[in-house]
Amino acid sequence: MYRFSRALFLEIKDLVDPSPEVMTAEEAQRRVLAACEGTVARLASEPRYLTRPARSLFEEIRFYFPISQQARIYYAVERMVTLAEEFIRLEQQRNGEAFARCRATTRKGKPCQRTPLPEREYCPSHQHLEERPLAGAAA
Repeated sequence: MYRFSRALFLEIKDLVDPSPEVMTAEEAQRRVLAACEGTVARLASEPRYLTRPARSLFEEIRFYFPISQQARIYYAVERMVTLAEEFIRLEQQRNGEAFARCRATTRKGKPCQRTPLPEREYCPSHQHLEERPLAGAAA
């Protein structure tokens, strides 16, 4: 997974231009690299809970770049995050349901260890937690 964060960092690292009185360029590059790696790691571990990862990463690192380069940075971030999301989705499909676990937690606060129903996120014991579309709602 780090190949995506490293590729993004290598693409944008030369554009880093922080304010000299605040920090050095090397420190800014380290922070950009850490933000890229953190976003990709969160995307890999909990993809459902990270909404708009490209936007949140851009918001985190945009202060290290000049205004004239921000559009270029945003598109680079968006492209690389999209590639990472697609890779994660394909890997999850490739691994199949063998590693799937119910998303619910037990009364003691531990993750449920049961296998979810086919095409679902919850096991039979927790299927009542699944959000279902309203019957009369228009699509």
